[in-house]
Amino acid sequence: MSLRSSVANGAADKSSSSPPDDGGQEKQKKLLGADAGHFSMIKALHLADLITELNGFCGFMSILSSMRYCLGSPTSYGPIYIALAFIPFGLFFDFMDGKVARWRKKSSLMGQELDSLADLISFGVAPASAAFALGLRTPLDTIMLSFFVLCGLTRLARFNVTVSTLPKDATGKSKYFEGTPIPTSLGMVAAMAWAVSQGYVIGGEKGVLGGIIGDELSWWGGVHPVVGVFVGWGCAMVSRTIHIPKP
Repeated sequence: MSLRSSVANGAADKSSSSPPDDGGQEKQKKLLGADAGHFSMIKALHLADLITELNGFCGFMSILSSMRYCLGSPTSYGPIYIALAFIPFGLFFDFMDGKVARWRKKSSLMGQELDSLADLISFGVAPASAAFALGLRTPLDTIMLSFFVLCGLTRLARFNVTVSTLPKDATGKSKYFEGTPIPTSLGMVAAMAWAVSQGYVIGGEKGVLGGIIGDELSWWGGVHPVVGVFVGWGCAMVSRTIHIPKP
């Protein structure tokens, strides 16, 4: 999650005492509201918004690569390595959009929403898709992976609603994240890359890390205990008592 929303809310806080530059928000609203052709929305996008789109692109390409791995041999690791590699690139663009927004002093509510949606794809859906591809495929596994994604969705929505009420520092930025930021899922991405390198994948030399329990009950297919990491990560994201200081 980038710091773009802090830029937007910082400008809003200052507007109560003086009429400074709004970072192009009013201009963007007019462009979005104008009936000026099919592709007029492109004109309303700031440079930071385009960088955010690249974050979403990386996430979607990761999902497609995970799907491609599912279609091939479980020991042909190229597609899954590509899937996992796209996610850190998404993080790079997630950091860069905030830096560009502050450098150009242009921010927007649309950019804030784009940032959340791109983060959900790159750091929520993409890691869950990779985990499914690597072997967490039973009905209970998929329910727990869905829980992780929904926690990320809820955490991002809460962030957009509460970011203006969180304590700010002298620069107008929020002092901390409430709950673990969704990009911290890169920790699980790194763990999955290690698991692939060691052959801990479905159909691999060692099978899924931690094995499976309850697979003798065909109606639910059992569950892989390692999926509990995704459940715990999801709970940490929606926690209100965990405060992560902002860099």
